[in-house]
Amino acid sequence: MLDTLRVIETPEGVHILLRLAGPVPRALAWLLDLLLRIAIYALLGMMFGWMGSFGIWLFLTLSFFLEWFYPVLFEVYADGATPGKRAFGLTVLHDDGVPVGWSGSMVRNLLRAVDFLPFLYAFGLCALLLNRDFKRLGDLVARTVVVYREKPKKAPQLPPGQPLPLPVRLSSTEQQLIVSFAARIPRMTPERAEELAQILGPALVPADNRRERAQGNVPALIGYARHLLGER
Repeated sequence: MLDTLRVIETPEGVHILLRLAGPVPRALAWLLDLLLRIAIYALLGMMFGWMGSFGIWLFLTLSFFLEWFYPVLFEVYADGATPGKRAFGLTVLHDDGVPVGWSGSMVRNLLRAVDFLPFLYAFGLCALLLNRDFKRLGDLVARTVVVYREKPKKAPQLPPGQPLPLPVRLSSTEQQLIVSFAARIPRMTPERAEELAQILGPALVPADNRRERAQGNVPALIGYARHLLGER
C-alpha cells in the first residue's frame, strides 16, 4: 500500500510525523501560483506599457525577479508556503523537519529550469513518481520535502471547576484520557458521567483527602484535567 507518512526524529529525541504531498496537489498549487503570476504580469504590462523602451526594460526586469524569487520569498518568509501551496494546505520543509531556509529554497527553485525539461516539468514529474518521498530534482538536491500543513489543534473546552494537582504520577496516555473524559462531560447526563468517573476517580483521589472525596469523582477529574491543561 502507498505510504505517505514519514517519521522524523529530532536531535532531542522528539518524533515528528510528516504527511507527504503527492504530485496532484503539488501540480494544482503550482497552477494556482502560475495564474497569480500571470495576473501580476498583466498588471505590470498595463502599468509600464506606455513608457516605451524603458517600460519594456522595467517590465522584463521585474518579471525576471518575480519568476525566480516569487517562490523563494514566500517559502522563506511565509512558513514555507506560496499562496498556491497555502491554498492546498502544503508547506516546504527540510528533510529533518525544520523550516526551509534561503539556501534550500534558492536551490530547489533555481533547479525548476531542469525539472521543466523537456517540457511541462516532465523531468520533475518522473522524479516525483520514482521517489518514495515525492521529490522532484530540486528537492533531491536541496534536501527538501513538500508536506501537508498540520492544523493547530484547539484546546478542549472543559466544564468549570477548580484546578487540582494530580495526587499520583500518571503516564501521558493516562493524562490524555483524563482530559478527554472531562471534555466529554457536558455531552453526558450527570448520572452517566458519575458512573464513568467512579471507574477512575477512586484510584486518583486519596483516601485522606476529604475535601476532594466530598466533592465527588466528576469534579475531581475536572480539576485534574484543568490542571493538566496549565491552569493553576
